[in-house]
Amino acid sequence: MNPALYLRAMLDPFVALGVVALILALLTRMVLLSLADLSYVLPVTAVGYVIAVFLGKVFLHETVTPQRWLGTLLVFAGAAVVGSTSRTTTSPVEDPK
Repeated sequence: MNPALYLRAMLDPFVALGVVALILALLTRMVLLSLADLSYVLPVTAVGYVIAVFLGKVFLHETVTPQRWLGTLLVFAGAAVVGSTSRTTTSPVEDPK
């Protein structure tokens, strides 16, 4: 329970880079949600799962079973179907003055 260990962990460059990446992802999702409906944005951003599995397999040499690849491909297919639909976000109503 040494506080210096926690401080050293927080100052690690990889941890700092991860925090910056999470902040960037949150800001990007907020911008996307301001431009389109939630039912459109969330499935489209699910493509990140496919990227995560691929990067884990290539760079971290993780074992990815055929069932997990199938699940990942199903998520990708669902994101592709939703991404191909038209956006139904309504335009902001201007004040009639």
